[in-house]
Amino acid sequence: MRFFVLGAGSWGTVFAQMLYENGEEVVLWARRKEIVDLINVSHTSPYVEESKITVRATNDLEEIKKEDVLVIAIPVQYIRKHLLRLPVKPSMVLNLSKGIEIKTGKRVSEIVEEILGCPYAVLSGPSHAEEVAKKLPTAVTLAGENSKELQKRISTEYFRVYTCEDVAGVEIAGALKNVIAIAAGILDGLGGWDNAKASLETRGIYEIARFGMFFGADQKTFMGLAGIGDLIVTCNSRYSRNRRFGELIARGFDPLKLLESSHQVVEGAFTVKAVMKMAKENKIDMPISEEVYRVIYERKSPLQSMRDLMRRSLKDEFWAS
Repeated sequence: MRFFVLGAGSWGTVFAQMLYENGEEVVLWARRKEIVDLINVSHTSPYVEESKITVRATNDLEEIKKEDVLVIAIPVQYIRKHLLRLPVKPSMVLNLSKGIEIKTGKRVSEIVEEILGCPYAVLSGPSHAEEVAKKLPTAVTLAGENSKELQKRISTEYFRVYTCEDVAGVEIAGALKNVIAIAAGILDGLGGWDNAKASLETRGIYEIARFGMFFGADQKTFMGLAGIGDLIVTCNSRYSRNRRFGELIARGFDPLKLLESSHQVVEGAFTVKAVMKMAKENKIDMPISEEVYRVIYERKSPLQSMRDLMRRSLKDEFWAS
């Protein structure tokens, strides 16, 4: 089994290096030749500070083999384009990316099934690349086909992999937590209020679960590492691009200009477009996501959005199961 990692951003690079140090055969694909040269010649990456990168990199998609496990580590909105360029169908796909395709409303598993029709698994959870690179303790969830074999090959002394069967839940949790993290960042920018942020995260996981269960996900998935675990770290970590994006908006920066100038993708800003389209089509109540959308794309005042959320009609905390 060889792993062909598609995407040499921070997470793709760190994941490839971790597999390589774990004794696996790995090739890391980067779009830009200058990144390939940095990795292969100086063993560094602009996305991974203070780490020696010894895995081999390439910018040639023709190197992928049909026996390979294709590891997806690129922004979700670009996955379809890259899968269509593959010269062969890999033996299976392991997805690290988090989001929903805007145009179709499809999750990554659905895109892979449409284009490749091969076995699929998704890995998600609280796993910022910066800490994995430092070999700090991390635990994640793996859902999908061949999960037990992949669990053995991916796990290390510092990277613990749990398995579950809920692909839809793991994917939806990973996608929507980025939207809630933008809202958390907005609160940080407004003043960092502890009560408000705790309430936001709690109601946020409730909102994510409601959306996920509509599309067939298992409620308990959202209480695990892929759900509440990933949400906590993304809403609070200094490494979180989505949280930082929200914080800058609250401090007066133009959200669309921030997206244009960002060197790394703020996935939640794109996911919220797909989420709101799907929520409206299916009449799913998504109040936090709706306000995030309005702040980004309709230039609504963050403070007004917070006030409007607090003034919503009063109701019971839990919905009937």
